[in-house]
Amino acid sequence: MRSSIFKKGLEKAPHRSLLYALGLTKEEMERPLVGIVNSANEVVPGHIHLNTIAEAAKAGVRLAGGTPMAFPSIGVCDGLAMNHAGMHFSLVSREIIADSIEIMAMAHPFDALVMIPNCDKVVPGMLMAMLRLNIPSIIVSGGPMLAGTTSEGSCDLIDVFEAVGKFKRGTIDAEGLEELEQNACPGCGSCSGMFTANSMNCLSESVGLGLPGNGTIPAVTAKRVRLAKTAGMRVMDLLAKNIRPRDIVTEKSIENAVTMDMALGCSTNTVLHLPAVFAEAGLPLTLDIFDRISRNTPNLCKLSPAGHHYLDDLERAGGIPAVMSALAERGLIHLDVLTATGKTVGENLSDLKARVKNFDVIRAREPYAGEGGIAILRGSLAPDGAVVKQSAVKPAMMRHTGPARVFDDEESANAAILGGTVQAGDVVVIRYEGPRGGPGMREMLSPTSNIMGMGLGESVALITDGRFSGGTRGAAIGHVSPEAASDGPIALVREGDTIEIDIPARKLNLLVDAAELDTRRASLVHPQKEITSPLLRRYAAQVTSAAQGAVYKDPQGL
Repeated sequence: MRSSIFKKGLEKAPHRSLLYALGLTKEEMERPLVGIVNSANEVVPGHIHLNTIAEAAKAGVRLAGGTPMAFPSIGVCDGLAMNHAGMHFSLVSREIIADSIEIMAMAHPFDALVMIPNCDKVVPGMLMAMLRLNIPSIIVSGGPMLAGTTSEGSCDLIDVFEAVGKFKRGTIDAEGLEELEQNACPGCGSCSGMFTANSMNCLSESVGLGLPGNGTIPAVTAKRVRLAKTAGMRVMDLLAKNIRPRDIVTEKSIENAVTMDMALGCSTNTVLHLPAVFAEAGLPLTLDIFDRISRNTPNLCKLSPAGHHYLDDLERAGGIPAVMSALAERGLIHLDVLTATGKTVGENLSDLKARVKNFDVIRAREPYAGEGGIAILRGSLAPDGAVVKQSAVKPAMMRHTGPARVFDDEESANAAILGGTVQAGDVVVIRYEGPRGGPGMREMLSPTSNIMGMGLGESVALITDGRFSGGTRGAAIGHVSPEAASDGPIALVREGDTIEIDIPARKLNLLVDAAELDTRRASLVHPQKEITSPLLRRYAAQVTSAAQGAVYKDPQGL
């Protein structure tokens, strides 16, 4: 056992003394020690119930003969951090989560780990740590929030964001806004649409590192508690069989995850997180792979914000196994890859008798589109690529050409949108919000929601070197690379320039003569941002492009 290095032998008597100080018995010390990584806190709605999930996972470990030992992880709520300085720190937290778990697992050599995340950067951060450490591990999330309900019907957090613009327009009154505020988020869990947290939890299940049900079983149910107990038992079996995360995550399982990403219509943030996760296992995932798989994968689901279904609807329709089964029938899923159950994907689907139970939620017979939910665009404005959730774009905006309205930060763009100076046909450009230039690559949910709320969703596009919430809908194109702070072409755009967007053709072009762009580049001066945070200064100096997953630069240059 890995833990023997700090609990066995004469020289480890002091170590055992410290373990006795925890209240452990000799019998508990002799069993495998399993780290329970718990991101519970009293700040994030997705995390307020995670102590219950952690206790269930610990019970499962004990049932299978192990000794659980819990330690914490930080977690940022992107909704609470949105549209103020706090959002600079959200993406940064992903690397800190991975690093802090590595520190704890190396300083205290556990035999296995159970990861308990639930929100946007916590899930990828924990997945990164799993693959980096490569000891027997399993992930079990806190599960999705139920959809909210008002007198108008079902709703979620995105409805509240969009209601700000509606209130400004006068299409919703103060009473209606307050009803939404109080009812859109009914309790614990990750926000109820196919936003980033739920996207990553579903893909954790799809790639095989989480058990069936990890992505869709609602947070408030006893079934979620039972899943956590099962995860605790399963990690002991993974330990006994020495099945490690890199045995599960292979090129085939990565293709399964990206295929599911496209079929489910997941958040554009998956294009940022999956490359960072798989890089920890030495497995490259480029934008070209996303694009290739997207072109060959039908879009089977439109959950909020793309449609009117929620995660609890997907669970009742059969969940991730049902979607995988529908894709397997089309020959799009590798059935022979190993999973955290100790069995292959094919064996899991057979055991579960996986099938689609609601063809309105999972359009296995008549897909929404022949291509996946995410598209990768390239062109003179984004030579290294840009990302759009095409499943959430209205047909009228799949192709659009218009004049640029240029802003060097999110705040000035928001003011213009809500102030009514952005007009139908415009292309809003928000730059210097990339990983380096932000720094931290802030999410742009407020401006995209305000565009929708102001009634401009079918006539205005938004382009940024920042990123979007999984709750963003509309012609919102992010991750433009190279970013402005790295001298990307987006830094050269001027007010009134014509920008061409052609999502079906995968094009994003700045229609300005090359000679003129050369002239502009020669005189380019970047705006100066005062970065007072030492953490953000270090991040800006170390982070790579969004096209590479915004991971840290390798100090050895490898």
